[in-house]
Amino acid sequence: MAETVLVTGGAGYVAGWCIVALLKQGYDVRATLRNLSQAETLRSAIATGVDGSDRLQFFAADLTSDAGWDAAMAGCDYVLHVASPMGLDNPKDPEALSVPAREGTLRVLRAACRAGVRRVVMTSACAAASPALYSDDGVTDETLWTDPDDPRLTSYRRSKTQAELAAWQFMKDHDGPMTLATVLPGAVFGPVLSADRPGSVQVIGRMLQGRVLGSPRLGFEIVDVRDLADIHLRAMTSPQAAGQRFIAVGGFMWMAEMAQALRGALGTAAAKVPKRSLPDFVFRAFALIDPSLRAVAPGLGRRHRHTAAKAETLLGWRPRPTAETVVACAESLIARGMV
Repeated sequence: MAETVLVTGGAGYVAGWCIVALLKQGYDVRATLRNLSQAETLRSAIATGVDGSDRLQFFAADLTSDAGWDAAMAGCDYVLHVASPMGLDNPKDPEALSVPAREGTLRVLRAACRAGVRRVVMTSACAAASPALYSDDGVTDETLWTDPDDPRLTSYRRSKTQAELAAWQFMKDHDGPMTLATVLPGAVFGPVLSADRPGSVQVIGRMLQGRVLGSPRLGFEIVDVRDLADIHLRAMTSPQAAGQRFIAVGGFMWMAEMAQALRGALGTAAAKVPKRSLPDFVFRAFALIDPSLRAVAPGLGRRHRHTAAKAETLLGWRPRPTAETVVACAESLIARGMV
């Protein structure tokens, strides 16, 4: 009999590829949605990546409510807790993201305990294992914890850190057989399953559309969404993964390098991709009026890096080349008419 895995936040970019990977490996899969009206659209999107969507069920559950979680968890062997509250970075209320992220995580863990789930794998972020600023040289691993009380943190970074800290504290206080592992991805790019909820890939979409006047000195520690799904499954089943954090990053690319890779691979389809650099002072000026730019402005000229050596050693995880990921992302956006 096939084992059953629940994926939270099933409509999300990462969750979709986790569902595809699980179905490919023969699992029965459940996915939570805040609104079941999304179910058939998501089933169709999943079907573009794998056969077997008949082994996929949907359950209504929201991180902000207890309703639905016990039904979704009943009989599950594993849980991939991928869902996370999203919204404007740096909202007026500093707790607008932190409270639902933290309380939602605890709600999922409590329900998993009641259901007798063997392991929960939680999607955290490199933002939870980083210094406050990325301007200093250095390479860090999972032993570093972001200080959630640092006033320089964005609301997103604070929420991811507080949610993961709450998860580990819950497990410390929990004496049952269930185990926890967390995955800390960098910037997630790669193919999209549908035009809905594109997430971080909008960065590449804007480059293809010519909405970026030039390449600022911004760089990304990139992980392919398919490799991210793979590390979730490895962390789910590996005995060595219990009680561990795993950074999930491939290579690092500056936006100028991403632009070069796109132009080299796509030819005329990348005609609008910027060829010039954007000075820091110009980017900062735009950031004064664009909140999405303001949130990433501290990363200009970043020097700090993370290492995924632990995942490679303990889990045998091997991320694909970053340029391949960037190009695959762009090709997918073009194929789905998103640019």
